[in-house]
Amino acid sequence: MGFSNIDIIIVAAYLLAIAVFGIISGGKQKSISDYFLGSKKIPWWAVCFAVVATETSTLTFISIPGVAYVTNLNFLQLTFGYILGRIIIAAVLLPAYYKGNVETAYTFLGNRFGKKTRSAASIVFMITRLFADGVRLYATAIPIKLITGIDYPSAIILTAIVTLLYTYIGGVRAVIWMDVVQMFIYLGGAISAVWVLTSQLPEGLATIFTMPNLNEKISLINTGFNLDFTSFLSTPYTLFSSVLGGMFLSMASHGTDQLIVQRLLATDSLKSSQKAIITSGVIVMFQFALFLLIGLLLYAFYNGTKMDANEVFPLYIINNMPSGISGLIIAGLLAAAMSTLAGSMNSLASAVMFDFYKPYFGKNNNPTSDVRISRFFTGLWCILLTSSAFIFMETPKTVVELALSIASFTYGGLLGTFLLGVLFKKPQQRDALIAFAAGIIVMIGVIYFTNIAWTWYTVIGSGVTVLVGNFAAAMIKTRKF
Repeated sequence: MGFSNIDIIIVAAYLLAIAVFGIISGGKQKSISDYFLGSKKIPWWAVCFAVVATETSTLTFISIPGVAYVTNLNFLQLTFGYILGRIIIAAVLLPAYYKGNVETAYTFLGNRFGKKTRSAASIVFMITRLFADGVRLYATAIPIKLITGIDYPSAIILTAIVTLLYTYIGGVRAVIWMDVVQMFIYLGGAISAVWVLTSQLPEGLATIFTMPNLNEKISLINTGFNLDFTSFLSTPYTLFSSVLGGMFLSMASHGTDQLIVQRLLATDSLKSSQKAIITSGVIVMFQFALFLLIGLLLYAFYNGTKMDANEVFPLYIINNMPSGISGLIIAGLLAAAMSTLAGSMNSLASAVMFDFYKPYFGKNNNPTSDVRISRFFTGLWCILLTSSAFIFMETPKTVVELALSIASFTYGGLLGTFLLGVLFKKPQQRDALIAFAAGIIVMIGVIYFTNIAWTWYTVIGSGVTVLVGNFAAAMIKTRKF
C-alpha cells in the first residue's frame, strides 16, 4: 500500500507519453484556423469526448465521491438538467453560431450587438477562467502532495509545463486528441478504484445494500415538497432546482463559455456539433454515477466514519490502494487536471487573438505571424494560470470556496446576453450592455446577501439579464429612458 517506485514510474511514463503524443497529434499549424479551430475537421465523437474531459477537473474526480460519502445520490439529479440544457444549445445557440461563421462564442455577440458587447463578454470570460481554473490547478496539487509527498509548487509547475508543451505546439487539435486519451485514463482510474474497493469489502458490491441507513444513502430523487418556500430555495439538490438549475448552468457553461464552444466549432458541420454536445451530456451522467458509486463504496468501506468530503478519496488512495493502482489513479488525477488546463490555455489565447488582437492590431498579419503570436498568448496564459494557482496556495479556505463559485457571478449575465441576441430582435448594444451589467450586479447581491442555493444562480442571473435588456429596449424606443 502507499505510493511506491512502481507508481512513480507509471506517472513519469504517463507524463512523457502525453507530452510526446500530444505534440505528434497536433500536426503542423499553418494558420490560426489550424491552431484554434483544427481547420474544422475534428470528428464529432472526438469533440464529444473532449467536452467531457474538459469539464471534468480534479475537483470533480475528488469531490463527487465525497458528496456521496457525506450525503446521498441527489447530486445526480443535476445531470438530468445537463442533458436538457445541451439539447437547447443544439437547437438554439449552435445554429446561430454556424449561421454567423464565428471564431469564438463572443464573435456572435459582436455580429448581433457590436464590438463593445463582444469585448465585454470576452473580458468577463477571461477573468472567470483565470481565477476558476487557477483554483482547479491548485486543487490538483492537494491530492498529489498528500499521495506523493512533493510540495504544492512542484505539483503545479509540473502539471503546467507538461500541458503547455503539447498545447503550445499542437494547438486545439492536440488539446482535443489528448482530451480523448485523458478521458479514458481518468475513467480507467475511477473504474480501477471501484474494482479495488469492491474486492476489499466483505460482501463485495452487495455490501452497500447492508448499510443500516440504506434508503437515505441511495436516495436519488428529492422532490422537496416537504420544505417551506425559504428552505426550498436554499436547498441545492431538490428535483426542481437540480433540473432547472442544471439546465441553465449547462446552457451557460457549454453554450456561452469559449472553453467549450471552441471545441464545438472545431467540427465540420452544425449536425456534427449538435451530436457532440448532446452525447456529451449522456456520458457525463454515467460518469457522475460512477464517481458517486465510489463515494458509496467508500462509505461502506469506512463504515460511515465522519470524514472531510474532499479528503476521503485521497486518503483511501494513500492508505489502501495497491502499488501500481495508485500510480494509475494519480495519472487519472493529472489527466483530469491537464485536460481542463489545456483547454483553458488554448481557449483564452483564442479569445485574445480573435476578439482583440486581430480586429485591432493584426488585420494585415500573414498566417505565420498569427500562429507565432497565438503561441505567445498560449504561453502567457500558462504563466497567468500558474500564478493564479500560487495565489490560492496562500488564501484562506473561505476565499477559495468563493473562487470556486466565480462562474456563478458571471454565467447568468453571459447566458442572458446570448439569449437576448438569439431570441429577441429589439434589444441593441446599449440594452445588452446594461442588461449584462445588471445580471452580474444582481448576482453579487444574491450570492453575498441571501441563502439561495447555488443551483438557482444561473437561472436568476440570466432571467434578470433578459428582463432588463427587454425593458431597456422598450424604454429607449418610447424615449422614456
